[in-house]
Parts: sequence; C-alpha cells; structure tokens
Amino acid sequence: MPESTLLRYRKQVKTHHLRVHRSDENLAREGQLAWQLAAVATDPVEVGDEVTEMVINRVIDNAAVAAASLVRRPVTAARSQAIAHPVTIGGRGANVFGADAARRVAPEWAAWANGVAVRELDFHDTFLAADYSHPGDNIPPIAAVAQHLAEVRGLTGRDLVRGIATGYEIQIDLVKAISLHTHKIDHVAHLGPSAAAGIGTLLGLDQEAIFQAIGQALHTTTATRQSRKGEISSWKAYAPAFAGKMAVEAVDRAMRGESSPTPIYEGEDGVIAWLLDGPDASYEVPLPERGELKRAILDSYTKEHSAEYQAQAWIDLARRLHDDYPLLLDDVANIERVVIHTSHHTHTVIGSGANDPQKYDPRASRETLDHSLPYIFTVALQDGAWHHAESYKPERAARPDTVELWNKVTTVEDEEWTRRYHSLDIAEKAFGGRVEITLTDGNAIVEEIAVADAHPLGARPFGRADYVNKFRTLAEWALEEAEIERFLALAERLPELTPEELGGLTIVGAPGLLASVEYPVGLF
Repeated sequence: MPESTLLRYRKQVKTHHLRVHRSDENLAREGQLAWQLAAVATDPVEVGDEVTEMVINRVIDNAAVAAASLVRRPVTAARSQAIAHPVTIGGRGANVFGADAARRVAPEWAAWANGVAVRELDFHDTFLAADYSHPGDNIPPIAAVAQHLAEVRGLTGRDLVRGIATGYEIQIDLVKAISLHTHKIDHVAHLGPSAAAGIGTLLGLDQEAIFQAIGQALHTTTATRQSRKGEISSWKAYAPAFAGKMAVEAVDRAMRGESSPTPIYEGEDGVIAWLLDGPDASYEVPLPERGELKRAILDSYTKEHSAEYQAQAWIDLARRLHDDYPLLLDDVANIERVVIHTSHHTHTVIGSGANDPQKYDPRASRETLDHSLPYIFTVALQDGAWHHAESYKPERAARPDTVELWNKVTTVEDEEWTRRYHSLDIAEKAFGGRVEITLTDGNAIVEEIAVADAHPLGARPFGRADYVNKFRTLAEWALEEAEIERFLALAERLPELTPEELGGLTIVGAPGLLASVEYPVGLF
C-alpha cells in the first residue's frame, strides 16, 4: 500500500497541557505527562490493518539498512560488545544482526548492537516537527525484549506489533510538541521514554511500572547535540542504541519495583525547567484518547537515500538537474555560485548556517558528510545518483572538481520554507526549498522541490514493493539469497508469528562475512 493513501487520515486527539510545577504544588500523577504516556501504552485497543502493514514495512526497512552496515567499524564494535554478553537468566536472549541466529545475547545488548546497525548509515525512517526523530529506532529494543521473553511469556508477533505501534505513537507525539534541539539537547531524549513505553505494551505491564520506566528512561537519555555538531563521530549511530539499551534496563528496574525521579518532566528541577524552555514553559502534547487507534507511524516517512532526511529532497532535485541541464557538468568554471533557499532547520543543521568548517572539508568523516547539504547536493548533481557507500568514499569527496563546486554552494534561510517546515498541515509541510544556480555568463537556473520523491506526497511514494526492493538491494552483498527470502517471508507474516518464530526475526550474514573483519578488543 503506498504511503500516500494513508495521509487522508486525521487523528482525533486529546491535548495534555504540560508545564513546570513547584514541589509544594504536589502535582498528582494523573497530571504528569509520564503517567499519561503510560496510559497510552496500557490502552488495550487493537492495532489497525494500515498500521500493521506499516510496522511490517519498517521492520523490513530496518533490516535493509542494518544489512548494508554489517561490516562497518562502529557496527562491528557494537556487535562484538553484544556477543561478549551471552543470554542471562529469565529468558532465552535475543538475536544480533549478522550473527548466527542460535547465538543469543542479553536483550539490552542486542538492542545496543542492532540499534547501531540500523542507525549507522542514516538510512531509515524519520519524523520532523518541533523536533527531529528516527522512530524506527524503537524497533531494536522492543524486538530484543520480545525475542528474549517470547517463549517464557508466550509473546507473539501480534504483541510485537502492538509494542512497536506504541513506541512510534509516543515518540512522534512528543516530537510534535516538544523541541529539544532548540536547547541543544539530542533528540534521543524522546526515544528513551517511547521505547520504554513500547516495551511496556509488549509485555502488558501495568500503568505504574510503565510510568516509572518512562521516567527512568528519560532521566538517563538526556544528552547534548554535540554528537551531531562539528566533526561528527560514530556516536551519532550509538546515541539511539544507547537510548534503547537504557529503555530496556529502565523497564527491568521498574518491573522489580524501583521508582524514578518524579515528576520527571514537570518538576522544578526537572527536564523542562533546566534543560528545555525553563520554569515558565508550557507545551500542548497531542495524545490519542483511550480506545483510539495508535496511528502515528502513518505520519512518518522513510528514506530512499543514505543521508540526513532534510537532504533527501535535495538529492532528488540534484539528480533531476543533472539530467535536465547537462551544461552544468561541462566545466565547474561555468558556475559562479549555488544558493539553496531553505528552512531554518536545514540551513542551520546541515547547511552553511551551521558554521561548521568541517561541512566543507573533503577529509571529514562520513558522519559529517551525511550532514553536509553543500557536499550532498554537489555530488548528487555531478553524478546524477546517490549511493550509500560510493558517494561518501574519501576519493569521491576529494575529487578536485567536486571540491571546487562544493565551495560554491551555500544555504540561506527562507521564511516561507521555514513556515512550511513547521506547518501542522501534512499536505503543506515541506522539507525542501529553492535552488538558484548563477552561471558565469549571467544566466541563472532556478528550480524548487517541496518533498522527497519517496515521501508520501512525493513523485514516487514508497510502498511495500519499494521496501522489499530496498532490502534486496542493500542485503544482496551481505546475505545469501535464501536468507533474504527467508527473512522477507517471515517479516511479511509478522502479526502471525508464534513465540518460537520471533527468534527468526533477524538476519544472518553470508558465510565468512563477519569473519572478514577484525574485531576490536575492549573490556569485555
């Protein structure tokens, strides 16, 4: 089903008013956001067919990008850490992407390793509003707990779908209302609570346990955005994996009766008062009414290209310009300057407005380049294509004509594109802008794009066939054909999976693949 058919839905919500409270106000649990999030997680409402189909799409999507990253250094390091922590008592353990399916590890470490594999290439789903998010980051921790306890608690694929739907719902609702990046807090602070809530739904925990787990998960996953600034390191991939691991551990503690800092959001020394908008802040958080379907996953969108989401539309436009204006490719000297007019977020996060010289450095890390719109636009324009590995190779970045053109590309904020970025109308919300290419002969080429081709409102919206093709394309080098077909067949039956079958919801690398890389040595 194409994602575009799902945008007709408009969710009816209740609004939770969130503000800071003094300690002597003794804010009741019912008035606390964490309690209300726990109420969403405990709502027994079934998951609708459209949401179930999209959950399957995103499970396939996660596996696709994980397969493509199996032998990359950060993923190899995380996998080696996980394998050093074999299954503990209380369950059968969880699977690690790439490794033998029979080799189970502790669930929190599986969440860690698989979270890094999913996030390494910056290539899975996204939702952008007041803040940023990659809601597919909820899947590794929730799936790891499902695999660990499936046969002990009789968990099925249906339970996993329910847990994932909750994770998406809560993260996206938080992202719609509360900006973290404005105060340089990393977006994974919304992921810790959502993953904890999703695990709570999966396990059928009561509201008290989920409430405490959400509070602990938030408290332990607030960090600065320096992980996405300047010389960006591999921690960009590790950050959401860490949040998922903390969510698993928070749920474990809450199940044992341990409590959390309360009220975690609203306290006078809490997150809002000291990390976000301050003691006088207030927010309106949209949440589904009890009995209402959790459909927030339908508001999110995946990536066709391995790059920060706000670069997706620009890659598509650059490819089009490559085909439509071959004169641009004749000689870089023919181009005087390239100015990209776009939203405030795009300009200041991945554009020249970030004031990061690393974004123009051909020796910069891959993590830095996938957050450099000037680099991405330049390479996509010259190549007429984008590849998750080839487009980031050091020799590609250092090509003289690329460096010359790259340094002619700048971004500026355009108020109209900023307004559309923040629009709550899904039909108007946009992540693109206008490019003006000024030639040395005085002529100019001006084109614009609102959303990526793969976006639900784009030129070629992603449907199931696109997710399957993405998986086949990214996995063909790393998995045997039989393993590709086995995984797809299992994933497409997700809600029907038995407890025994959940352990197969992983990918196993081709013989010799993992042995082909050197494993780093650490403490474990």
